Amino acid sequence: MKLSILVLITALAVGLSIGLVNFYFQQSWYFMLISFGVSFITSFIMFYYLLEKYIYSKVKLIYKLIHNLKLGKDLKDALGEYVSSDPINDVEHEVKEWAGAKKKEIDVLKKQEQFRREFLSNVSHEFKTPLFAIQGYIETLQDCIVDDPDMAVKFLKKAEKNVERLSYLINDLDSIAKLESGEIPIEYHKFDFVVLAKEVMEGLEDKAKKREIRLFFKEKYMHPAFVNADREKIRQVMINLITNSIKYGKENGSTFIKIFELHDQYLIEVTDDGIGIEEKHLARLFERFYRIDSHRSREVGGTGLGLAIVKHILEAHEQIISVRSTLQIGTTFAFTLQKLG
Repeated sequence: MKLSILVLITALAVGLSIGLVNFYFQQSWYFMLISFGVSFITSFIMFYYLLEKYIYSKVKLIYKLIHNLKLGKDLKDALGEYVSSDPINDVEHEVKEWAGAKKKEIDVLKKQEQFRREFLSNVSHEFKTPLFAIQGYIETLQDCIVDDPDMAVKFLKKAEKNVERLSYLINDLDSIAKLESGEIPIEYHKFDFVVLAKEVMEGLEDKAKKREIRLFFKEKYMHPAFVNADREKIRQVMINLITNSIKYGKENGSTFIKIFELHDQYLIEVTDDGIGIEEKHLARLFERFYRIDSHRSREVGGTGLGLAIVKHILEAHEQIISVRSTLQIGTTFAFTLQKLG
């Protein structure tokens, strides 16, 4: 409610009350109207002055501060100062809206804090496993290097594999950090995605054969599909997704690569017919080190960062990736790329 209307209603109430009291005692409409008029005008001027000086000006200042804080410095400078015609009502609305926004921010910060704790715990675990293994192999190596050279060589090879695992972890974490900060630029080029997909499939054929998994790229998708993207980074996306389907797909299963033409994009899907993923895990699948089955994940290898890298690469391209899955039927990863004619 505007100040003038609020004061007017208050002054009318005061004037009418005094006028009616005057009429009750003097029984004169003339004196009633005079007392009503004088008390109404006096009340209006006094209330307006007092409310404007001691209350309304403070409310307007509070509203201005809240409004400017919500806008931020840059947007405030662009839009200029805003003066509300009804700050009492607006400040209530702004405070409620601001409180709701702050509650959402606090909820997000709590989730981020939980994610940070889990991430640090996972990083610690992922690094401790190979480090402790290396430490054990070196201690054993010191005992048998003279008496049993063959065993020493065997332990050296095992230590070497764990050093390689540490190296992969560090490189993958470094890649994610650089992608997030924009240190790794996206070099856009026009290329045929079909050619790239076939190259990746040929490179992973041996790995797929070991688990008796067949890779399919149906004939109807063989016509050129030119996209605008960073070829080597999209190669890494395809390698990670297909490798993931090989690792976690069922033996004697299949992996399918499909392309769908949209208005100004291509939708690429990598589908397997493995055991699938429970719905409760899907929302967190692209988190770093998130594993559905920790024991099996370590058996098949990998750093646990592959899908996180895929997500960051596609986000750097301003594209999206999604996943859908059904238990005992299979999993599909789908992402988009900008289409070129």
